[in-house]
Amino acid sequence: MNNPILFYCYDAYCGWCYGFSPVMKDIVQLFPTLQVEVLSGGMVLPEEPVHITATAGYIQKAYKTVEEYSGISFGPDYLWHINNPDLSDWYPNSEKPAIALCIFKEIYPDKQVLFASDLQYALHFEGRDLTDNESYKHLLEKYSIQTEMFYEKLVSDTYKEQAYYEFQLCKQLQVTGFPSVLLQVNESKFHLLARGYTSLVDLKTRLEAALQTVHG
Repeated sequence: MNNPILFYCYDAYCGWCYGFSPVMKDIVQLFPTLQVEVLSGGMVLPEEPVHITATAGYIQKAYKTVEEYSGISFGPDYLWHINNPDLSDWYPNSEKPAIALCIFKEIYPDKQVLFASDLQYALHFEGRDLTDNESYKHLLEKYSIQTEMFYEKLVSDTYKEQAYYEFQLCKQLQVTGFPSVLLQVNESKFHLLARGYTSLVDLKTRLEAALQTVHG
């Protein structure tokens, strides 16, 4: 392994990751030659569907903290579900957006961070239900992805297995919370650069220091 890889462990349903996505987009711009892999963490994988009422109370408080720290805004269409959970038809589940990301990464490996960010914006700002196939249509148009091909892959076992492999990989990397950012410098050595929301200044400083150990 010659070149270091930056792993960004995130989840489409993670509000803190939504707040962190502008930081990651900036990192990609600042380090254009660095290989970045986005891994879905499988944060919400209930065995039976769980309605949004179970977490809405927590999110009502937490989203304000995310806005305060990150400067990002949660959209009114998303907050409607959080503030009126008894009227919502949402059953959050991380599986489908993780599968969508696996398909996307195969087509555009260099735009992983952008697509992950778009998924989060679709949920947390536009209020799209990521368990609903229709919620991905606007992104297929945006990235000129053939609709039929995408939806075939979305229900195939191949990409589901890839998504679950990523969930396991995050566990193997000992990721206990999202977002997390790690730099792999060789087969066995990883630098943990961020656990939880981290500012651009801090992440950039840590990343540069870790890269120094590689390039000397």
